[in-house]
Amino acid sequence: MYVPVASFAQAYPSKPIRMIVGAPPGGTTDVVGRLIAPKLSERLGQQVIVDNRPGASGMIGADAVAKASPDGYPASSPLTPACTTKSRSTP
Repeated sequence: MYVPVASFAQAYPSKPIRMIVGAPPGGTTDVVGRLIAPKLSERLGQQVIVDNRPGASGMIGADAVAKASPDGYPASSPLTPACTTKSRSTP
C-alpha cells in the first residue's frame, strides 16, 4: 500500500550567506559589496558576510566561489569575474 508523505522544503536562507569579493578591503569592489550586504540581509532576513579573497584580478575570489559547496550560501560579489581559468578536467 502506498501512503503519500508530505515533505516541506527548508526555509532559505537558514544560515548566514558568505559574499565572496575578489578584491582587497577598501577598494571599489569591496565598498560595493559592503553596501549591498546590509540590504540583502534586510531582504533575506539573514546575515550576509563579506569575505575578501583578493588576487589575480579577482580570479582567486571567483575560484573560491566555484569550489564552494553548492548549497546556495556562498555567493559572488556582483563585480567579481564569474569565471575561472582553472580546468576541472583530468588530462
